Amino acid sequence: MLENIQADIDAVGRIEAVTSILEVVCRTTRMGFAAIARVTDDKWITCAVRDEIAFGLLPGSELKLETTICNEIRQHHQPVVINHVDEDPAFAKHHTPAIYGFQSYISYPIILKDGRFFGTLCAIDPQPAQLINTQIMGMFKLFAELITFHLEAQDKLAQSENNLLAERETAQLRDQFIAILGHDLGNPVGAVLNVSQLMLRMPLDDRMKRLAVILQNSSYRMKALIENILDFARGRLGEGIILNRRDNEPVEEMLNQVIAELALLWPDRVINTQFNVNDGVNCDGKRVSQVLSNLLGNALTHGAKEAPVDVVVGCEGADFTITVANAGKQISQSVQEKLFQPFSRGEVEPGQQGLGLGLFIASEIARAHGGTLAVNSGQAETTFSFKIPLL
Repeated sequence: MLENIQADIDAVGRIEAVTSILEVVCRTTRMGFAAIARVTDDKWITCAVRDEIAFGLLPGSELKLETTICNEIRQHHQPVVINHVDEDPAFAKHHTPAIYGFQSYISYPIILKDGRFFGTLCAIDPQPAQLINTQIMGMFKLFAELITFHLEAQDKLAQSENNLLAERETAQLRDQFIAILGHDLGNPVGAVLNVSQLMLRMPLDDRMKRLAVILQNSSYRMKALIENILDFARGRLGEGIILNRRDNEPVEEMLNQVIAELALLWPDRVINTQFNVNDGVNCDGKRVSQVLSNLLGNALTHGAKEAPVDVVVGCEGADFTITVANAGKQISQSVQEKLFQPFSRGEVEPGQQGLGLGLFIASEIARAHGGTLAVNSGQAETTFSFKIPLL
């Protein structure tokens, strides 16, 4: 409780206008003592004081709550204004003026926006004063509201600083999560993939060879899932998709490697390719390869198994483009509208796997390059088009 009151005293002390407010109160009313008091259920403590009559209070000084009129104001939340105590029928015999020896008194409640009672802006003097008038009472009301405004502004600033600190701590945890996820999942999957590829180079009987192929294919799928999860975590929990753009990236070579890897996973499918790339492209080649991997993998998974998948890569005017087309069931308009959202998978056939992150990641990579990813689906064919500007 004492810590909270000290915090309130400090908060009033940080309001630069308080000194001027108390000076204006004394000069305007011609009263010798003015203060901002923190009033609780059991305490009356000064937060700021202007004392020209040697009343004897300093910031942090305490009066017995029951001896103050502010205690009554705490209960009814109404101002109290007295020109001359001896001539005021309500306060002529009141114990407070008798205890502290004042004849004029004015006090306005300081009430926060949420209705909590903070305290009072008050003034006293041993001599009578003309206080019951529109100018004086309006000034006190305005000053009380101004103090409320500053106190709440400090609360909001403190809350914002606390939120910022919490966000920074959360960001650190996110970075740690992403790093741990990439290391603890990626490394063992990579080891399994290496073992499967090593086995396929060895003389194996048909059964062991089939098992090695299954192991390799599963490792490729797990690797792709981990990469998508990591990118999703970075996009939603971290700093977003990070590009490492380079001039003259050998995209044709890199994309052909992606196609070759997927052809191994789908040995019974036909993949037609057409490249029209004369020079290297300014892009993040690894990310562009990831886009093709997601689009081609999606086409092989969802496209008609008896029809080929067509991949066209080229430079058209000021753009670098990749299109992947496959025959198969038309994608409905309602599904297309959310196809690039995370965890959106459309209609999934039995046995089809995935988290529904591939197209979302591909669209984020396009956006990071300043480009677009679009879909056009008809009764005969579905085409995904990736387009980024050539810089």
